[in-house]
Amino acid sequence: MKNLRAYLEVRESLISFLQQDVGTGDVTSESILSPDLSGCAQIICKSGKSAIIAGLEEAGILFDICKCRVQTLVTDGSRVEDGSIVMNISGRALAILQAERTALNLIMRMSGIATETRKLVEMVGKINRSIKVACTRKTAPGLRSFDKKAVLLGGGVTHRIKLDDMALIKDNHLVLADSIEQSIRLAREKINGCLLLECEVKNLAEMVSAVRAGSDIIMLDNFSPKQAKAAITQIRKMGVRKKVKVEISGRIDPHNIADYAKLQPDIISLGYLTHSPKAIDYSLEIMSNSDCQPY
Repeated sequence: MKNLRAYLEVRESLISFLQQDVGTGDVTSESILSPDLSGCAQIICKSGKSAIIAGLEEAGILFDICKCRVQTLVTDGSRVEDGSIVMNISGRALAILQAERTALNLIMRMSGIATETRKLVEMVGKINRSIKVACTRKTAPGLRSFDKKAVLLGGGVTHRIKLDDMALIKDNHLVLADSIEQSIRLAREKINGCLLLECEVKNLAEMVSAVRAGSDIIMLDNFSPKQAKAAITQIRKMGVRKKVKVEISGRIDPHNIADYAKLQPDIISLGYLTHSPKAIDYSLEIMSNSDCQPY
């Protein structure tokens, strides 16, 4: 974690996740196993293919909360193969089983996001490495910091994490506002140069208005590749392409991201990164007493 405050916030979230899963106690394990029984376990990648691992740091905190010890064998953000052991755990058997599902759920979800992000970053990188692949705020409630971290581990960027990160004038703002020009002027006065200002546009006319009004970033929302090409060409004709960043967003996925990358935007953002990737399968396997070596 970057700092103590961030660590404590994550730890608090993880305690809440554990409480949701455990409830008043693990009825099955507590009925069968002695509270003094010690054990060891391994977390193993079962993806069937290589994957980008993410969530090990969070899993380690979860096991620490349950007073278990962990040995992390790989680094978050690295590529692992099917069958790879990524973490060893030792402690009370009841505690290991208590944290098992919550830890695996986070590793599986975050690894799925990181793996898909890396795939798209590499696809875009073959065309232009300077184009940023960004996620959006389309994250599961309560999981945003974990989803966004997974994108970073996959090589993407987070865009906005919260609404106070930047001024982003969207279509619903413009429905209620008088004009793009006035919206940009008012936003400029409010942020007073402290934040970037971005404006979402849905057609060429709105784009021209936003550029002339001084938006730092233009978001071409739900533009087809043909429409986006025309918009970027127009910005070049206006002589401000080096000054105004271009973001393309809306209905972008692995099937069409390369088509948009060929247009040379600055940013390609897609909700797909956090709402659609398939989880990467990991399992926790308890080891026999003869193989158990506390870490």
